[in-house]
Amino acid sequence: MKGLAELYIQQFRTTLAMMLQYRASLLIWMIGHVLEPLVYLIVWSVVAGTGGGSVGDYAKRDFAAYFIVLMLVNHVTYTWIMYEFEYRIRHGSLSFALLRPVHPIHSDIADNVSSKVITLPFMVAVAGVLALVFRPALSPEPWAIGLFVPALLLAFLVRFLLEWTLAQAAFWTTRVSAINQTYFVLLLFLSGQIAPITLMPHPVRVLAQILPFRAMVGFPVELLLGRLTLSEALTGLGIQAAWVIIGLVLLRVAWRAGVRVYTAVGA
Repeated sequence: MKGLAELYIQQFRTTLAMMLQYRASLLIWMIGHVLEPLVYLIVWSVVAGTGGGSVGDYAKRDFAAYFIVLMLVNHVTYTWIMYEFEYRIRHGSLSFALLRPVHPIHSDIADNVSSKVITLPFMVAVAGVLALVFRPALSPEPWAIGLFVPALLLAFLVRFLLEWTLAQAAFWTTRVSAINQTYFVLLLFLSGQIAPITLMPHPVRVLAQILPFRAMVGFPVELLLGRLTLSEALTGLGIQAAWVIIGLVLLRVAWRAGVRVYTAVGA
C-alpha cells in the first residue's frame, strides 16, 4: 500500500506538470465541457418559453438548475480512456505499462483525478456565472445534499470502470471508433445529458433504468435537484453500488482475456 500511495503521488505530480504545460489544450477541453450543456440549456429554455412557460414539470429556471448541475456532474465523472486505449495498443505503449509491477488502471485513475483537481475550480466558477445569468431554481433537502457526495463518487466509479472495460475491445480490434461512437450516443440520450430522463419517451426511460447510463450522470443530478424521494435516492445508490460491482467483475474478466491475446501493433 505504501508503494501504491507513492505511485499515486508521483503520478499526480507528473500529470499536473503535463497539464500545466499544455494550458491552451486544457482550456479548449474545458470550454467544450461548458458549451454542450449550455446549448441544451438555451434550447430547452426557449422551448419552455414558447410552450407556456414549462415542459412537463420543468420550467425555465428548473432547466437552468438541471443543466448547470449536469455540467458539473458530467465533468467530475467524465473519462477519456476510450479514446486512448486504442492508441496504446496500436503504438505499443501498453507493452511498457505491462512491465510495471502495478496494474495500468492506477495510472489512469491518478491522471483522471489530478486533471479534475486543476479544472474543477474553473468549472465551478463558470457554474456560478451561469447561475447569476439564468437564476436556477435549486433548493434540495439537506438529506439530498448529504447523499449527493456518495452518489457522485459512485457515478464516477460506474462510468470509469465500465468505460475502461469497453476500451479493452481494442485488444481484439484496433479500430474501435464505431464502438465508441455507439456508446457515446447511448450515453447522450440515456444518461440525461440531452434532456431530463423524465421528459423522454417511455421506452427511453425504461432503458435508462435498466442500463447503467442514468447511474453515471442523471441520478446524481436528479438527487441534488430534489426530484427524488428518500426511498428513490437510496434505491438509486443501491443500483450504483451494484453497477460498481458488475464493472469490477467485467473489467477483471476482460483484462485477463485481453492480455492473453494482446499483440503490440506498433506505430
